[in-house]
Amino acid sequence: MATMTAAQRREQARIEYDAFIKGCPTNQLLDRLSDKWVSLVVSALAGGTMRYSDLGRKLAGVSPKMLTQTLRSLERDGILARTVTPSVPVRVDYELTPLGHSLALLLTAVKDWAETHIDEVHEARERYDTQDEQVA
Repeated sequence: MATMTAAQRREQARIEYDAFIKGCPTNQLLDRLSDKWVSLVVSALAGGTMRYSDLGRKLAGVSPKMLTQTLRSLERDGILARTVTPSVPVRVDYELTPLGHSLALLLTAVKDWAETHIDEVHEARERYDTQDEQVA
């Protein structure tokens, strides 16, 4: 078996989708999915089809620009589908694709975990900060 250079190993890993390699497409996808607005949009749409304005109200603090960018990136990745209904005014609905539903199971579980354990995290932060102050 011939030995491989580091560059050849990185290229092989990229081909095999190794998320620990920065240039790997899966690394780039994980970067996108770790965005808080992505996980909140996907979790919101797990409950069913929503309009842009409904999503804007549901996601407190999201700017119209960020919501639009998030929706476009998720549509591009095949996570959600955008349906335009010609009417006055035009109606635009967003819903998860089958791929999006499979992702929603994971992201909704993370959201639920955060909601369940936030008090424990706050306590841990307080303990840590108190220890840090005592050391200083």
